[in-house]
Amino acid sequence: MADRSPILLWFRRDLRLADHPALKAASDSGRPVVPVFVLDSVTESLGAAPKWRLGQGLEVFSQSVEAKGSRLILRRGDAQEALRALIRETGAGAVWWSRLYDPASVRRDTAIKAALKEDGIDARSFGGHLLFEPWTVETGQGGPYKVFTPFWKAVMGRDPGAPTGAPKLRAPDSWPKSDTLGDWHLGAAMQRGAAVVARHTQAGEGAAQDRLDWFLDGAINDYAEARDRPGVDGTSRLSEYLSLGEISPHRLWAAGQRAVQEGRRGADTFLKELGWREFAYHLMYHTPRILTDNWRAEWDAFPWRHDERRKEIRAWKQARTGVPFVDAGLREMYVTGRMHNRARMVVASYLTKHLMTDWRVGLRWFEDCLTDWDPASNAMGWQWVAGSGPDAAPYFRVFNPVTQLEKFDPRGIYAKTWIAEGQKEPPETARDYFAAIPERWGMAADDAYPEPVVGLAEGRDRALAAYAARET
Repeated sequence: MADRSPILLWFRRDLRLADHPALKAASDSGRPVVPVFVLDSVTESLGAAPKWRLGQGLEVFSQSVEAKGSRLILRRGDAQEALRALIRETGAGAVWWSRLYDPASVRRDTAIKAALKEDGIDARSFGGHLLFEPWTVETGQGGPYKVFTPFWKAVMGRDPGAPTGAPKLRAPDSWPKSDTLGDWHLGAAMQRGAAVVARHTQAGEGAAQDRLDWFLDGAINDYAEARDRPGVDGTSRLSEYLSLGEISPHRLWAAGQRAVQEGRRGADTFLKELGWREFAYHLMYHTPRILTDNWRAEWDAFPWRHDERRKEIRAWKQARTGVPFVDAGLREMYVTGRMHNRARMVVASYLTKHLMTDWRVGLRWFEDCLTDWDPASNAMGWQWVAGSGPDAAPYFRVFNPVTQLEKFDPRGIYAKTWIAEGQKEPPETARDYFAAIPERWGMAADDAYPEPVVGLAEGRDRALAAYAARET
């Protein structure tokens, strides 16, 4: 006789209904489905902005689930204990979820799967967060790829499968109790900045699809060039939706492939950017040290500076370095929760090279401030710029923030958009920075713009000398 007991569908970074393999399998089983989200220690460890953004996503996702005649059950505490409690309360015979690949989640999920199976519970994990499972992409010698170009050649022709629609959800006979999302106060650490960032955020699966449609309607044509120009809206801005799984990489891949077939300029570049995300996750899965240690061990002896109390680091965090491209990027992040990719490279280069600061200082700051924070891409990006990671920028590549701004924003739109000081009538975006930052910083829009905390030539020469000494 077929099992008709409910399935607990444990949601994590997969807050969508469409193209969700675990959810589709649960729906296809014909059994009742109980959607669950657990705020456990792994989730509690999120930085201020990502945790706030998670709250926004959960609110919208809960509404989407309810529109399907279902409910999202919220529980707080140890994930294993919370799931076992729900099993007792619902009579569920199965717990299914989408896989995650960071080491903390892998450890948690492996332990939970083993414990539930010992209890006689059908515990299963499914794909969906990546195009390809990390253990399915190997070199000819059998190991993981460590360089992007051959990795990309290996996956670009693969078919990850077509995306699927949103399935029907069968409700259980009775619902267990749920926490109230507002009681979790997920945005508390954002303080007054939450109200500012909220004006630049639209959460949820519907907003993700709208943004994709906007991108495909025209922006994709100029994407290859426009994505490097911070003064124009030339990127897809889908990263925050991918981070929380509000849209699947398969849906984006399918859209990109259609655009290629239609001869849309920029489509190949868009697909390649999805490939970089995939590469970052495969690296993290196979070499989890990339999150915490120099990926290239020979960099362990490099004389990074670690003291975050230094005035230069304080100026960097407060976007008062006196270098417009650097400050504009950091201010964009404080106001919107995002930062243009070209700015991220310049901001990271300035910290790790001009200020000779350990890349982990910047990684942690981004982890706290980015609403599109992603563990794999954040770590790979910082190590790429610093020179300590795979496909690293050569040590002699020190981005010059002045020439970068002149090249990619010759009209100065980006700096004017985000830096109020020195403008008679600064735009709202620039003024918003002072409404978002902690009051204790004591900054105002009519302050004088600071002098550079370090001369660009001086910082570059110091960095090159240190990198050269490492080579000898």
